[in-house]
Amino acid sequence: MTDKVRIDTLEANSANRNNETYLARQAEFESNVRSYPRKLPLAIAQAQGVWITDVENKQYLDCLAGAGTLALGHNHPDVLQSIQNVITSGLPLHTLDLTTPLKDAFSEYLLAQLPGEGKEYCLQFTGPSGADAVEAALKLAKKVTGRAGVISFSGGYHGMTHGALSVTGNLSPKEAVDGMMPEVQFMPYPHLYRCPFGIGGEAGVKAATYYFENLINDVESGVRKPAAVILEAVQGEGGVNPAPVEWLQRIRKVTQEHGILLIIDEVQAGFARTGKFFAFEHAGIQPDIIVMSKAVGGGLPLAVLGIKKQFDAWSPGHHTGTFRGNQLAMATGLTTLKLLKEQNIAGKVAEQGEWLKGKLADLQKRFPVMGHIRGLGLMIGIEFVKPNEAQDHMGCYPADGDLSALVQKKCFEAGLILERGGRGGCVLRLLPSLLITNEELNIFLDKFEQALIAAGVKPV
Repeated sequence: MTDKVRIDTLEANSANRNNETYLARQAEFESNVRSYPRKLPLAIAQAQGVWITDVENKQYLDCLAGAGTLALGHNHPDVLQSIQNVITSGLPLHTLDLTTPLKDAFSEYLLAQLPGEGKEYCLQFTGPSGADAVEAALKLAKKVTGRAGVISFSGGYHGMTHGALSVTGNLSPKEAVDGMMPEVQFMPYPHLYRCPFGIGGEAGVKAATYYFENLINDVESGVRKPAAVILEAVQGEGGVNPAPVEWLQRIRKVTQEHGILLIIDEVQAGFARTGKFFAFEHAGIQPDIIVMSKAVGGGLPLAVLGIKKQFDAWSPGHHTGTFRGNQLAMATGLTTLKLLKEQNIAGKVAEQGEWLKGKLADLQKRFPVMGHIRGLGLMIGIEFVKPNEAQDHMGCYPADGDLSALVQKKCFEAGLILERGGRGGCVLRLLPSLLITNEELNIFLDKFEQALIAAGVKPV
């Protein structure tokens, strides 16, 4: 059946076409805003598991997985079957926020995964992007507290809509956009390699913790008490930077003491990606609002907030969205959540992540351009540096975004898809399917080493 569909829908229009042809046509059809095709110049014909095949029949090991959306990889049979089940059931595909038996089952299962089995939480279905869920969380925090300010953190990424962009650290997309959301205060986020205070280690974490607490308590800080603090427990686009446990615990304590809502953005790190079902679980805390998207929809568009019931101050219809009732996404999401939970994928991911970081550390000894390896579970970053230049006072070499870009290019040529992130794009990031096997991780290591050598990096 799959082959027949492929032939009927694609073959007549794809004869004698290659990646270059499709990319040229895409450039003709689409806005300059497109980004991934500039770094990963292919036209995808098929995908299965961790493997992608382009229109020229070349295979790639996909360690991007829809930026973490495809927790089970491409076209998992259980996910495909859940789509078929909905299509043949007679359920509407689009229900606004009207309920269905499927939505009921999905809601019950998702809620049970939240802290305390979700007994203190309720769900809010927003528009199907993580950015819209962030917008809803920010609005709700302001409504609950009657305050306007928001504290966010350097290196954080929360989306590209107006409010979400305002609390995002990356300056580039803000450059030509005047009138960002007012009263957003950015603070330093602890960094395992490049301490923002220039002291590093445990002292750097303590400094970040003290700085945050002092700003909230200081009546001369110049910053009014905010409605909310928003952060990622592991910064993704910011270079795969996990929050130190003690810092995150202190953030939670201070926000509770001052009646400030803590919004944790789990869009990329959630659902077993870091070796826990949610990344904030590493610190044993309970957020006031949890932002969920990407993997929660099992590969289809869906975004949901988990809100502490005491803060559910919405009036009916005060944050709506036409496509918040995506039944197919609830089916694929329910299938994905059940598989992740019932097969203890988080435990598997935790073990694989530690093993893989160890293997990368071995590779780092031979290729010192790999300045720092960090992350949790299967959310791993490799920061590239210039080891032949002078170290700073903390012993860190200058970042090398150019080499990171070249290695990404050589990875692609070797049949390996990776994304970049971090300051200046100096970090190569791994976000593969959570079902990736150890054999496939070894293939990744082989291809990655090939790419380093092809980029002109000489082992020591």
